[in-house]
Amino acid sequence: MRTRLTDLAEQAGVSTATVSRVLNGKPGVAGETRQAVLAALDVLGYERPSALRARPAGLIGLVVPELSNPVFPAFAQAIESQLASRGYTPLLCTQSPGGTTEDEYVETLIDHAVDGIVFVSGKHADTRASTERYQRLRGRGLPIVLINGYAEGIDAPFVSPDDSASIELSVRHLVALGHRSIGMAIGPDRFVPAKRKIEAFVAQLLRHGLAATEEEARKHVSLTLYTLEGGQAAAGELFDAGHTAVVCGSDLMALGAVRAAHARGLSVPDDVSVVGYDDSPLVAFTDPPLTTVRQPVADMAHAAVSALLTEIHGERAPRSELLFTPELVVRGSTGAAPHHDA
Repeated sequence: MRTRLTDLAEQAGVSTATVSRVLNGKPGVAGETRQAVLAALDVLGYERPSALRARPAGLIGLVVPELSNPVFPAFAQAIESQLASRGYTPLLCTQSPGGTTEDEYVETLIDHAVDGIVFVSGKHADTRASTERYQRLRGRGLPIVLINGYAEGIDAPFVSPDDSASIELSVRHLVALGHRSIGMAIGPDRFVPAKRKIEAFVAQLLRHGLAATEEEARKHVSLTLYTLEGGQAAAGELFDAGHTAVVCGSDLMALGAVRAAHARGLSVPDDVSVVGYDDSPLVAFTDPPLTTVRQPVADMAHAAVSALLTEIHGERAPRSELLFTPELVVRGSTGAAPHHDA
């Protein structure tokens, strides 16, 4: 015990007597000093005495799609961290093809008496899905926040990246490198983020004089699945059609595009350039390192949790969609257009 007190005192920059007072729950210790001692416990790997552990403020449901796309675990981790720092316990629900559905998870969360639910890229992002499920939740007074997607008529805060800005960054970067034949590999256009990206892509091709009409511009878009295989198939079609650069709807799809290029004996970025989306963990270490648009996951998670807790505490969070500015991260998968395309 003496060694532990000494270690904690040294780590926290206080006396052993102060550490003892904190551990025993005695009064007379400044709040800042108490926090320093508790932080020292955590840093040195000691378990906090049960009397000092923060009681959970409540349970929050967190519903995310499948975890094979690295951006979704990143969202889950960021949101869980925000919730935990405010004393809430997250209940993570992840979907997989043929597995538990979003609606089934919601029923389970309601059975667990959650105080609110955060939905990431849920049914609210699907223009063909009914919004009634969310209206029912709001009808029973349950606070919800919806990330990545927007649907009219849902009484809840929305948090999204600026999809249009992400495409503008990508296309502008490729045009500056001399590319004149740019394609897009994107997921199903019934999803709001894909729909927004396609509209922005068409507008950018027209703006830069890379297509004469909207109809012509849309021919440079290949719809596929948000998977590595989907990206490979779509990008393969675009490369075969003569495109020297491809903007992808996700990093996974972009890695598929790189694979499609290699399968055709094309060098990335000497022959063709590829831009991803998300800035998922590890894409800086692929071969080549992936140029991508970074989705502001941490900022979006912070905003979503803040909005949800505002609602839980009985106040009204803004209903306008909060849009977060993405950032282009230039790495090795984009380069100057080959001479014949300049």
